[in-house]
Amino acid sequence: MASSRKVHIVGGGLAGSEAAWQLAQANVPVTLHEMRPVRATEAHITDSLAELVCSNSFRSDDAQNNAVGLLHEEMRRAGSLIMRAADMHKLPAGGALAVDRHGFSAAVQEALLAHPLVTLERAEVAGLPPAEWESTIIATGPLTSPALAEALAKLTGEESLAFFDAIAPIVHHDSIDQSIAWKQSRYDKAGPGGSGADYINCPLDKEQYEAFVAGLLAGEKTEFKQWESSTPYFQGCQPIEVIASTGPQSLRFGPMKPVGLRDPRTGRRPWAVVQLRQDNALGTLWNIVGFQTKLKHGEQVRLFRTIPGLQNAEFARLGGLHRNTFLNSPRLLDGTLRLKARPDLRFAGQITGCEGYVESAAVGLLAGRFAAAELRGETPSVPPGTTAMGALLNHITGGADASTFQPMNVNFGLFPPIEGTLRGKERKQALAARALRDFDRWLAPAKLAAE
Repeated sequence: MASSRKVHIVGGGLAGSEAAWQLAQANVPVTLHEMRPVRATEAHITDSLAELVCSNSFRSDDAQNNAVGLLHEEMRRAGSLIMRAADMHKLPAGGALAVDRHGFSAAVQEALLAHPLVTLERAEVAGLPPAEWESTIIATGPLTSPALAEALAKLTGEESLAFFDAIAPIVHHDSIDQSIAWKQSRYDKAGPGGSGADYINCPLDKEQYEAFVAGLLAGEKTEFKQWESSTPYFQGCQPIEVIASTGPQSLRFGPMKPVGLRDPRTGRRPWAVVQLRQDNALGTLWNIVGFQTKLKHGEQVRLFRTIPGLQNAEFARLGGLHRNTFLNSPRLLDGTLRLKARPDLRFAGQITGCEGYVESAAVGLLAGRFAAAELRGETPSVPPGTTAMGALLNHITGGADASTFQPMNVNFGLFPPIEGTLRGKERKQALAARALRDFDRWLAPAKLAAE
């Protein structure tokens, strides 16, 4: 039987969409507020729910050896809509889970709009949600509207924290020179929906690499506004020119590393490699992996066409930047993601200081479950810190130092240590096995209640 009380969710990105699904599946009515297309953002292109504005990759899908792959599996077990849509629209991407961004978004939106307990309202929530809403989840993401961000800053007394997130360029497949480029995944590793030859690789010799780095450093960059000039980049999504500025070889140990690859024309490993990953189901669009940039568009076209194999490249989208905002969550949120200054407001997604599509959706999943439990008169059950979700939640809500808090992807460094002297892959596998055992125990009461 559906609850007589409803939850309002502000923001229709991955976190808000997942929170709405979890609530609706728990028989709680939801009103989902999305400001697009009434008010656009700096990075979104469509007005679709759960639009992917940066990469189309959910990163590793290896649940035994990788923390984000483990998070994928926990979410699947918890009935995640985001993971269901991702699995439905996966593309070849080596060991990663990459998706057709349009098919993925459409699947999420169709499922939510078809649910009888979900209502979508297209309007901006320009300020704090009214108290009469009683229970609200704010999942406005890194592109929170200025009016809401200002209202939150006034309420919490905290200065706004922000960083720049960078968008990688997308190339039309038929403009890539296949006589130079070749298909191969690192070490020929096959991932979900893949064959072991899932990336297009463009090789550079030493002279070409050094010329590329010199051009990158000399290229004309986007000017920052005065109030943006001191905003730090998130470490995991730095523009390539920022990486290059740290040393002449830095790109060869970053997005242009040649390890696990051999140029079939020479039989040898190149000096450096630029990789492209399939971006849509048709295979007509490919994004340049790790090539987030703040170069001006004309400079991007000129410089990227110096890459062997991309000399005639036609770009469906060029790189760009947008400003991301997030809360100092360890100071402001309680253990179930409620704002301490106003407990009727709960937060989810990147605005909490998690980083990444999957992490955002996972926090949305938790926020939805916590809100549903509250409406049932129950104390929300928090996943154990030994699980991927629990480790991420703990980091956001108190595990991190509030004085130095920065966005974080899920990683095994957030997990409590495991007993014994295991190292490397064996340690990761033991952490993952423990996590899934503990996660299933956490899920069990909710599954019994649903039955």
